[in-house]
Amino acid sequence: MKFGIFGYGNLGRALDLAVSESREDEVRAVFTRRDPQEVKSAGGAPVCPAELVEEYAGEIDVMLLATGSASDAPRDAPRLAGSFHLVDSYDCHAKTGEHLRTVGDEAKRTGHVAILSAGWDPGLFSVFRTLFHAVAPRGCHNTFWGRGVSQGHSEAVRRIPGVRYAKAYTLPDPVAKLSAYRGAATLSDTERHTRECYIVADEEDYARIGEEVRAMPHYFAGYRTSVHFISEEEFLREHGKNPHAGSLISVFRTGKYRENREEMTFSLTLDSNPEFTAAVMLAYARAVWRMARDGAVGAYSPLDIPPRLLLSAGEADTYL
Repeated sequence: MKFGIFGYGNLGRALDLAVSESREDEVRAVFTRRDPQEVKSAGGAPVCPAELVEEYAGEIDVMLLATGSASDAPRDAPRLAGSFHLVDSYDCHAKTGEHLRTVGDEAKRTGHVAILSAGWDPGLFSVFRTLFHAVAPRGCHNTFWGRGVSQGHSEAVRRIPGVRYAKAYTLPDPVAKLSAYRGAATLSDTERHTRECYIVADEEDYARIGEEVRAMPHYFAGYRTSVHFISEEEFLREHGKNPHAGSLISVFRTGKYRENREEMTFSLTLDSNPEFTAAVMLAYARAVWRMARDGAVGAYSPLDIPPRLLLSAGEADTYL
């Protein structure tokens, strides 16, 4: 397949590297809002201004959207769905339905296929949550994220005026996690997690930025959030990597007297959140291309995609 990559931050670079390792695929072009002369593609693809992206319609099989979920992706995804088949990893859980509808309208209008929120959560975890709920509709199901760097939350903080560098970490609450293993009723996101932000900014902006972070809807509002202002040197030394982790814990009872305890879990531990997310997006890109070839149009979430479509040709029966 010939891919385009729209956006060239951590995720864009990870996608470029992942595609460059494939013998069957290539990056046709990278699109950036920065000066293209200052951006070098990891795989050697041309780097083009973002405003020229529509000129490549017909030359790209699937566009991979790698801009931030806080403000860029809601604008970029509908635009790109007008000219390309598309995959993104939009991660604002509260707005995924709205995002699907908006992009879906444009994809249907122009005859394209988009798979949205194809990361690890939303994405892989969404699929496993659905399976766990289907198997145990009266069970106790809890999702935990971290400890790790949230790309979407970090990007949202970096959008605040005056912020030069920022990393946002999600931490599972150990007491809540123990309660989940004991079969506690499903807990809220804010009960299960705390947030930590490390920010580089000017001292006179500390109070304002701290208030904006804690009040940010869908990201930090309602969470126990600590904000730490540190020097640029400390930030670059201590917060240069992008690890993450997550787990799903489902506990339910079976038997006439509910005497049997059943447990289902799914977890991952990541050294590189963006590189893992890139791997997930490329799997769903295979599905986009097959669905488009078979005449599908519109926007879909990972819940809509048969796992068989994610595999290379001839692999599916190996995993039955």
